[in-house]
Amino acid sequence: MPADLVESAPAKVNLTLRVLGRRADGYHDIESLVAFADVGDRLTLAAGNAPTLTVVGPGAAQTGAEADNLVTKAANALTARVPGLRAGAFRLEKNLPVAAGLGGGSADAAAALRLLARANAIAPDDPRLRDAARATGADVPVCLDPRPRIMRGIGEVLSEPLPLPRLHALLVNPGIAVPTKLVFSGWKPSAKASLPAVRAAPPKMHNEEQLLDWLASEANDLEAPAIALAPAIAEVLASLRAAAGCRFARMSGSGATCFALFPSDVESEAADKKLRRQFPDWWISATTLG
Repeated sequence: MPADLVESAPAKVNLTLRVLGRRADGYHDIESLVAFADVGDRLTLAAGNAPTLTVVGPGAAQTGAEADNLVTKAANALTARVPGLRAGAFRLEKNLPVAAGLGGGSADAAAALRLLARANAIAPDDPRLRDAARATGADVPVCLDPRPRIMRGIGEVLSEPLPLPRLHALLVNPGIAVPTKLVFSGWKPSAKASLPAVRAAPPKMHNEEQLLDWLASEANDLEAPAIALAPAIAEVLASLRAAAGCRFARMSGSGATCFALFPSDVESEAADKKLRRQFPDWWISATTLG
């Protein structure tokens, strides 16, 4: 194994999230257009024997025990599928907030699988990587190759990569961890939520104006139950929508992080600075999505 291998673990942003129904196994079928930010965590792998994990960075204290971390679970899942897999010491720089609707743990797990694949000369399209990703968590498969896609099922059914334009965005989390299970348990089907199990991808997604129009016609069906659990999410959305230049704002995933889209990085960075002054305890990051 080379001395040190490094992978970024970009934040996953759910631009839409429709809940299609509750399954017999207790999970929910979803449909979500996801994009990835140019901010995220950073994972390093150094040569070793059994996998170990050290976590540093702003979110380190919230990541929990090593055995429960998705990096460790992903490494164990791939080890079970690849005899003689060479692992090593992982060092996770945790920059993203935890339980925030940004898929941070899943992105970390996917980065671990990519690192182990590089260290063991495993091809990126090896089915054992995809199997290990699915075994680790519902959001890990889409993070394995972090490009815009539609994800369906419980997250394991993925479209081909989609040609999204680069979007100038601001991510804001009010410093609240919202457990995904509790948010889903608060979801109630509505009379107007009778969506087909599989729908066509939105047309002309490379065109920003048409993409924004399509996003406005969609929703995040978990926004209302998340706000019921964490009313601060509504304050975040109101603050984003009041920001100069904001064209669109919505919650990502099961919350509590929300995103806003702007015409350029000038407006998104200006909103970043203003909100940081107003809300110094919030996690705020200007970024691009794609």
